[in-house]
Amino acid sequence: MSSPTDETTSAEPAPASLDAGQRVAPSRTDPLVAAASRPIGGPLGEHAAVGRHWFWTPQRVGLALATLALMLCWFGKASCIQQYVDANGQTQLDWRSGRPYVAMCYSDVVPLFSAERLDQPGTFPYRTSWVDDAGTPNAHVRYMEYPVLTGLFQWANAKITQVWKAISDTGWLPGALPVAIYFNITAFWLALAWLVTVWAVGRTANRRPWDACLAAISPLVLVHAFTNFDTLATAFAATGLLAWARRKPAVAGLLIGLGAAAKMYPLFLLGPLLILCIRAGKLRPWTITAGAAGGTWLAVNLPIALTLNAGWQEFFRLNAQRGMDPDSIYNVISYFTGWAGFDGPLAAGQTPTWLNIVSGTLFLACCAGIAYVGLSAPVRPRLAQLCFLVVAAFLLTNKVWSPQYSLWLVPFAVLAIPRWRLLLGWMLLDALVWVPRMFYYLGTDHKGLPPDWFLGFVALRDLAVVGLCVLVLREIYRPAEDLVRVAGDDDPAGGVLDRARDVVVLPRRRARHAV
Repeated sequence: MSSPTDETTSAEPAPASLDAGQRVAPSRTDPLVAAASRPIGGPLGEHAAVGRHWFWTPQRVGLALATLALMLCWFGKASCIQQYVDANGQTQLDWRSGRPYVAMCYSDVVPLFSAERLDQPGTFPYRTSWVDDAGTPNAHVRYMEYPVLTGLFQWANAKITQVWKAISDTGWLPGALPVAIYFNITAFWLALAWLVTVWAVGRTANRRPWDACLAAISPLVLVHAFTNFDTLATAFAATGLLAWARRKPAVAGLLIGLGAAAKMYPLFLLGPLLILCIRAGKLRPWTITAGAAGGTWLAVNLPIALTLNAGWQEFFRLNAQRGMDPDSIYNVISYFTGWAGFDGPLAAGQTPTWLNIVSGTLFLACCAGIAYVGLSAPVRPRLAQLCFLVVAAFLLTNKVWSPQYSLWLVPFAVLAIPRWRLLLGWMLLDALVWVPRMFYYLGTDHKGLPPDWFLGFVALRDLAVVGLCVLVLREIYRPAEDLVRVAGDDDPAGGVLDRARDVVVLPRRRARHAV
């Protein structure tokens, strides 16, 4: 590493096309938004009074659109909480004839209610255990399989469900099967978490608040907001980024730590922060953030780890022993090439050693490459750009890419690449993977689809994410093409990094030209 001269310090962005504080109007700058605005009068006029409406601010418009998208998502999942009365007069959940796959309404929330023993009174995550495959050689003891904050979230919703059911039995509240009540209660909190995510994205975007509408109306939200519990983590990650942007490193660390206690991926934000803080000589704020994140994660996890250690380890044990997911690139390669080198089918309790090594090594290699980019680019990259690259690298190299994981990318993508047509195209393609996935699980015996269709869509989705990564790298090395910097900003999410001078920059090899 070397200390750069004045000529190699972080250059100023391209000349600002807007006055300081002036908002970017997407209807003027983005062809898709301009075309969409025609039915309501066309792009924003030159003399329009911007920011003077007493209620409909960009933030509130984004939240209203997010609410509409979440309502549509709930209606999409509602088919899976329908009830029927069986021949014995008992009310049952109607999952007959492959309803979750035919109606494409599947949500992990519904089966986990009984699978994690949340439907039984007196149970507690990480203490309550059960035996899978009892009476067979593969029998093994199981516990709650989610990180602590997500496990406690499920347990709390189950307790609220019990109270709701007791009151509904007296006639004071509408009644239903406990699993349907549990799903609706869970969906309410998950919807609130996504609204927080959209709010944080809009606040972080600074002079581009309308970009939050991209997160609000994302096709991925329409499909996956209630597929699992991932909006909890997106809310913590997005608000952690906002806190860093507001120069509150301790609060940022607190929120990142809570996010890591719900899903591990918010911890990845500390990597890009470290690289950019090294480059700008701002290690003290990073140390505060990292310390607060680690302390918060320990505060949430230690009580369970010390008192219910076997249950607490379940999340880590299952992740180590889990084979390649149907949505992973490894499964695509294995299926289309016929190569079974990624450990192939595994017996219960067997660890896919080779797959774990390959996946971990590839991710670490990607992180090393991203670190080099962060330290060698001609202008210091924006924080959202590196965060997007790290999370995308994890998803592409990981052995598991559950469909709802794509929600992780949405806030970072909106802040890193505010190109509406491009992002909506990727999000639509990613959301459409759900269709062949559901019909693949339905099975060809029940008029489902063969694996080729599903895995073909997975490959296209992966290529689309790789394409977005290439675009981010291009804009890092050509900041004049970065829409955020063209508008006059340096790094809206950067906090102490915004417009800071470089202290450490790695020298780059210059291209050799023929003489």
